[in-house]
Amino acid sequence: MSFDTPASARPADAPLAKVPCTIVTGFLGAGKTTLIRHVLETANGRRLAVMVNEFGDLGVDGSILKGCGIESCPEENIVELANGCLCCTVADDFVPALDAILARSPAVDHILIETSGLALPKPLVQAFNWPAIKSRVTVDGVVAVVDGQALASGRMAMDEAALARQRAADPSLDHDDPIEEVFEDQIACADLVVLTKTDLVDAAGLARAQALVAEALPRAVTVVPSALGRVDIDALLGLGVGSEADIEARKTHHDDELDHDHDDFDTIVVTVGEAASPAALAARVEAAAAVEGVLRVKGFVAVAGKPLRLLVQAVGPRVGHQFERPWGLGEARTSRLVVIGLKGFDRTAVEAALAG
Repeated sequence: MSFDTPASARPADAPLAKVPCTIVTGFLGAGKTTLIRHVLETANGRRLAVMVNEFGDLGVDGSILKGCGIESCPEENIVELANGCLCCTVADDFVPALDAILARSPAVDHILIETSGLALPKPLVQAFNWPAIKSRVTVDGVVAVVDGQALASGRMAMDEAALARQRAADPSLDHDDPIEEVFEDQIACADLVVLTKTDLVDAAGLARAQALVAEALPRAVTVVPSALGRVDIDALLGLGVGSEADIEARKTHHDDELDHDHDDFDTIVVTVGEAASPAALAARVEAAAAVEGVLRVKGFVAVAGKPLRLLVQAVGPRVGHQFERPWGLGEARTSRLVVIGLKGFDRTAVEAALAG
């Protein structure tokens, strides 16, 4: 039986198949949420559920997906896990969330799991071998989302300049910095790589990005170029890999560690005042993102005279913003931005930049 067969099309006496799960991993700002939103918009009759894991207290990505209003994935089928990295808290957070999704009626056909940008996919895939999980779900495939524009510049992400300066200033630094290890571990577990933002690079840049991905891949894996998160849903879902069966053979930097943490990263949430205009706010966010060690800025902001809340996302020098949805009835027009960076980044400088 194909994993893509909607539940409504199965014969009444057919044995229950494991529900397929696609794990979407990738670095901060690579485009995971954009990709998942495209999948929801092109579900082709599938009933979907989404688990969104974010690093930090402000659930931006989950809120973006909940605001879609897409019939294939109603709001109650989107579960946010914001109490820590899912690969570190899989027993506490993942299993209860999975139980809740599997209890939905009508039953879901496919589950999408968006990990945080700092997550290592291997511990999550390994959890699919637990007795309480193994009989009910399977990993249809691990999809690694990679920032093609960043790779075209020879970087893991658009905010690598600070790390390059650190390496140049201190030749004794270990070449394998935490960000490179996260990137390599995500690639090592991938069954499919989606190379995003290919519309922002020329042919030579695309070739460089593809070469870097090929160099990082430990085995033959299909690499799909994508612009604006657009990938044929049939290329993403229904891979039928069962990744949990051979996850131990996928070697990563953390195979010899019983546990791991994210002490190399800090995250803060900054409350800012109502913005005079989107452009004025974007300038402040750009200044905050330029603080050395800052990796990502994202959140929702109230704009003077506007009934819609403004979604703001910054990765390195790129700052994007768009009006998303109306502020809810009785919802406080509170403007908050989550800032993720390398441990020890200058919080005071970030707060000053955002304050304008």
